[in-house]
Amino acid sequence: SSARLERYLQMCGQYNMVVCNVTSPANFFHLLRRQVKSEFRKPLIVMSPKSLLRHPEVISDVKELETGSFQEIIYDTDVKPAAAKKVIVCSGKVYFDLKDKQRNDKIKDVAILRFEQLYPIIPETIKKLKQKYKAAKRWVWVQEESLNMGAWDYIHNRIPIDFECVSRPVSASPATGSSHTHDEQQAEIIKSAFE
Repeated sequence: SSARLERYLQMCGQYNMVVCNVTSPANFFHLLRRQVKSEFRKPLIVMSPKSLLRHPEVISDVKELETGSFQEIIYDTDVKPAAAKKVIVCSGKVYFDLKDKQRNDKIKDVAILRFEQLYPIIPETIKKLKQKYKAAKRWVWVQEESLNMGAWDYIHNRIPIDFECVSRPVSASPATGSSHTHDEQQAEIIKSAFE
């Protein structure tokens, strides 16, 4: 099923809401904490899928809950920014498939970043991001959704980075209707992201 992320992102403007796709229990805790502590609470849209509820890598240490704050972007700790020739940016559960490929193939020159907050993205945050990964020659946005769905249109039109996009092909339906086709497309997305 699809929560139709693209429809929420189309409605975003003038800091009217917050749209997130959280992949870490600690980050989810800090997001909710930030929401409750805000002086003026704007609508909070959270797109995290049910499939991450029991994912073995979706865990946080208690210390992560006790300290820190919400991270709008989670940086790759396995690849040094100066060594990254390519930066893969994604949001949501596709990160875990990308990370598996990076680890299994021992890829040390491709950094994988997670946009935990899709809206608003503060221009200063993007400036810092580009500065941190200034050695990168290619930036790739990866999403599981079809090209005409998900966050791609929003990312492409509002973030001043020259992204390539890796996604499923344009489709009228959010699902293929075949688990075999879905798995083939998913494998192709992960493979293409690192090419």
